[in-house]
Amino acid sequence: MGVPAFFRWLSRKYPSIIVNCVEEKAKECNGVKVPIDTSKPNPNEVEFDNLYLDMNGIIHPCTHPEDKPAPKNEDEMMVAIFEYIDRIFNIVRPRRLLYMAIDGVAPRAKMNQQRSRRFRASKEGMEAAEEKQKIRQEILAKGGYLPPEEVKERFDSNCITPGTEFMDNLAKCLRYYIADRLNSNPGWKNLTVILSDASAPGEGEHKIMDYIRRQRAQPNHDPNTHHCLCGADADLIMLGLATHEPNFTIIREEFKPNKPKPCALCNQMGHEVKDCQGLPREKQGKRALQVGLEKLWNAVGSDVSPLWFQHDQFADTLPISEQEFIFIRLCVLREYLERELTMASLPFTFDFERSVDDWVFMCFFVGNDFLPHLPSLEIREGAIDRLVNIYKNVVHKTGGYLTESGFVNLQRVQMIMLAVGEVEDSIFKKRKDDDDNFKRRQKEKRKRLKRDQPSFIPGGQFSPQALGNRSSPQAICNPRQAAFEMRMHDRQNSTTSASPNTSLTPDGSPSLGGGIKRKPEDSDSEPEPEDNIRLWETGWKQRYYKNKFDVDASDDKFRRKVVQSYVEGLCWVLRYYYQGCASWNWYYPFHYAPFASDFEGIADMPSDFEKGSKPFKPLEQLMGVFPAASGNFLPPTWRKLMTDPESSIIDFYPEDFAIDLNGKKYAWQGVALLPFVDERRLRAALEEVYPDLTPEESRRNSLGSDVLFVGKHHPLCDFIVEQYKTKNTEAVDIPPELCHGIQGKLTLNNNAVLPDQVVQSPVPMLQDLTQNSAVSEPNPEILSSSISFKDPQFAEDFVFKATVLPGAKKPAPVLKPGDWEKTSNDGRPWRPQLGFNRDRKQMHLDQSVFRTLGHTMPRDRSMPGMYPNAVPLGAYGSPYARPLMGNQQQIPKLLSNLRPQESWRGPTPLFQQTPQRTAGAAPLLAWNRMLPSPNPFQPAQYQGLGPMGYPQRPEDRMDRGRQVYGPGRPYQLPPPAGRYSWN
Repeated sequence: MGVPAFFRWLSRKYPSIIVNCVEEKAKECNGVKVPIDTSKPNPNEVEFDNLYLDMNGIIHPCTHPEDKPAPKNEDEMMVAIFEYIDRIFNIVRPRRLLYMAIDGVAPRAKMNQQRSRRFRASKEGMEAAEEKQKIRQEILAKGGYLPPEEVKERFDSNCITPGTEFMDNLAKCLRYYIADRLNSNPGWKNLTVILSDASAPGEGEHKIMDYIRRQRAQPNHDPNTHHCLCGADADLIMLGLATHEPNFTIIREEFKPNKPKPCALCNQMGHEVKDCQGLPREKQGKRALQVGLEKLWNAVGSDVSPLWFQHDQFADTLPISEQEFIFIRLCVLREYLERELTMASLPFTFDFERSVDDWVFMCFFVGNDFLPHLPSLEIREGAIDRLVNIYKNVVHKTGGYLTESGFVNLQRVQMIMLAVGEVEDSIFKKRKDDDDNFKRRQKEKRKRLKRDQPSFIPGGQFSPQALGNRSSPQAICNPRQAAFEMRMHDRQNSTTSASPNTSLTPDGSPSLGGGIKRKPEDSDSEPEPEDNIRLWETGWKQRYYKNKFDVDASDDKFRRKVVQSYVEGLCWVLRYYYQGCASWNWYYPFHYAPFASDFEGIADMPSDFEKGSKPFKPLEQLMGVFPAASGNFLPPTWRKLMTDPESSIIDFYPEDFAIDLNGKKYAWQGVALLPFVDERRLRAALEEVYPDLTPEESRRNSLGSDVLFVGKHHPLCDFIVEQYKTKNTEAVDIPPELCHGIQGKLTLNNNAVLPDQVVQSPVPMLQDLTQNSAVSEPNPEILSSSISFKDPQFAEDFVFKATVLPGAKKPAPVLKPGDWEKTSNDGRPWRPQLGFNRDRKQMHLDQSVFRTLGHTMPRDRSMPGMYPNAVPLGAYGSPYARPLMGNQQQIPKLLSNLRPQESWRGPTPLFQQTPQRTAGAAPLLAWNRMLPSPNPFQPAQYQGLGPMGYPQRPEDRMDRGRQVYGPGRPYQLPPPAGRYSWN
């Protein structure tokens, strides 16, 4: 959802909703990677039933990543997508359903935003390529060094749109991937997989929500199903809350700001393309390579530029850090909201579920994918908190809640908006004051840094290096020349710094003609975009409507038209979130939003939408969202409509367009002023070129349906195979008892995956599926099948109730009393907890263990055993011994066998001996905890054993607070570690 910084605000205000994912890593044995057994219990100590993948959040980072080299071709992109899905599946490990949803044709309201994004991406891509080539030529002209430019076709991310060949090939690859995993991965054995590719209309996340809504309305639905949704969009949080499911979790990549990126020209870290100077990379390879290059340079003489040899092409690149994942627990967010939204002394009965719906609705005012946010509401300025406070103050007068199951009460919304309008003027003035204070602090910071930085920093081989950056010292080359250059640089600086405003004569002496004017680029101030609105000054509303809409603010008729369109948008968005798409044709016809103070008389405005509307076809949507630069994804005659000056719709595809910063600083925050597409003119123009479509293009231009996959061991597999044997062309209902309560209609699929058939690989680097590696038979059949699936259908006027289903169990409270306090962490930076168990304690080693095993520096004295570099045991005297606890007995003769430190080859070291342990005695040293007892405990002989078979000793104070796992989770014991016994 288009709410910048929404997730950042949410995670800071409600920090306990975030949980770090525990991920089991694959191991290697003799160079062979051992796959992870996902059928085992989830290491996050929670079991998920359904996993939903918003695939566009996976496709984009896999096809054009920002933090690592991009794939070389389309095949590598597909493999990267497969690996990403495998990793998510390994973390979540669903037990019932995997739903993979790719964005299909979107409603017209979303197409406007898609059009803006794709035009921006095309324009910025061409500008970046031109700027990169310009800087490259300037650097080479100055004698700088740059690596050879790769001849590589730029990947146009606009192809990730329904109707393109790329999306059609992706659907084929995902069908192959699903069939392969159903045959080879034990975690997929009893799983139902639904693939909704780009041919099925609707956005990915809303197709998922529509599936959940329709399943919730079925009598066989389990109200305690644990859902997990994968995606990075902020609107997934709103959609999860809108389901009112008690167990809903979102998994997403952990956002780490300011991640280093290599320069696109020299591939070095630390600067951007515009700051690249073509300097050689510092030598970081092996010493033998350095010496060899120096000898080669001396041999060839000075006719060859030394920069080629100084640039270490074999230097180690920075390691690519693997992206980590986090869970967002909506059940914990509901705990926060219940405490914050609970209101006393209401004139009506308080309903927490209705107040959650109102909270979701109020978040729409700060922005979404379909409407621009109100000028007075910025998420960074605490707009949601302000709305919640106003809501709690006004709701006593409204007589009820703002929404009900996705329908808006406009009379009550009007009271909220007019209350916001009363403080709009003060909001604008405070925003200006905060902005001026921020600029003043930044200017002072720049001056302070400029004043405190050293006048000269040596470069090259004398440049400062971070501690531990170099593995070994390097020899200094030509120190005399380097010292001479440093002296000349210092002399030049001392001459020019005598007076910053004194001009110099050609011989270097100060002139008598007075000072020179400082250039504008030397100023500390940054260029500011011109703001003609000046919302902080009187008359801001008149200037806003004149500049943004080109009308006078006194034109009440036009202002009411803008407000009515915005109110329709609010009703459409809420209906879209709770009931599905109310109209495929509606859209907001303006680039800017009205003011909150303009929401007068909205109670009488209509909020109904036309029924029976249909979505665009895929190729029609491409014509509505693509710029002319991406026309290569369209048929030739369709592409001509974008570029031919005589085309009747040529005005839909401007080569250049303006971007209004609208008070923002960066271009990506601005508003792209593109003309809106007239649907009637577009369809009229396309009627002339429809006959030119090939059969393959006509197939891609048709709307498809979801596909359901199951493995041979799934109870539904035989039922599906029977439908194909009987060639039943009519839709049949899914028996819910065979498919975890899932209901819907099944129809035969022309591209079905069936047993006894070979599944050809669409990726050349992957082999065809001709046998099942999980079965020991020599040539077994493919053990999976697929069939078209359709969700349960309801009447057009059916209303899905936004409430908790009967029989749903409320999750156990997670928040502690300290979670409500902002300073509960004693000022330390907050870190997400690890796993879903809030009482989990991380492993901790005593200081004695670190002292014993942490010494890695080589010593003259050697000792036998596993740790020859450990400090001698004689060094541990009484000052380092742990003091005895109460009622503890000293282990007899603990250090009596030690000899002087000089003789180490006599007795067996202490940590290899078996101590004489007495009943009730607590260990004094850390390694004693790992040593086996002469009479190891047996689970059947010891009273008070924990679920994992470990003895529990409540009297030992050192064990207090240690995590005790609850019953019903029989986790296996760790594998034997060789010399230690873990019985």
